[in-house]
Amino acid sequence: MEGLIILFTLIVLLFSIMIHEIAHGSVAYYLGDPTAKDSGRLTLNPLKHLDPFGSVLLPLILFLISAGKGPIFGWTKPVPVNPYNFRDQKWGTLKVSISGPLTNFLIAVFFSLAVRFLPLNISFLTLFSIIAFYNFAWGIFNLVPVPPLDGYHILFSLLPERLSRFKSFFQQYSLILLLIFIFFGLRLIFLGAVILYSLTSGQLFVF
Repeated sequence: MEGLIILFTLIVLLFSIMIHEIAHGSVAYYLGDPTAKDSGRLTLNPLKHLDPFGSVLLPLILFLISAGKGPIFGWTKPVPVNPYNFRDQKWGTLKVSISGPLTNFLIAVFFSLAVRFLPLNISFLTLFSIIAFYNFAWGIFNLVPVPPLDGYHILFSLLPERLSRFKSFFQQYSLILLLIFIFFGLRLIFLGAVILYSLTSGQLFVF
């Protein structure tokens, strides 16, 4: 049973991230940018989205470090987007950036409310809880203002242009900042996901 839960968790994580990226590409396409569609990325075919490190190596490392007891994390390849194609040049980047986390939060809330109000057996309760938790976690993670995460694009879409010098700093040290956050800040992400899941589902998520 434990092996099946781990397998399902990996599948949930993969598809949660894929749906997140498809949301970006779909909103970009709606705004006039066909780049993601032309690249074949508006699909649920996992092979089109897998990233060797984020989709395979990192989840495996986290799984081994936690001996299969802790949360697993990772990412897929980001969908390609060309903001110069957007009809809405002022807010297009903001709309595309926020669509990913928003999609994850909507999925998470849907399954959390199902846990709260539907008479689920233990198997469906477990599966729905995993779906809700990891979508909350992925939504929160992407709001962190570090490139290439959505929070970075959202932040600098809202900040005045005179603060653009901070943008170059974030871009210059993006990889270092992201790796530091992944290995030292994930606990905060998972804590936030536990809190949101508990508030919406009325239950505590236990690893």
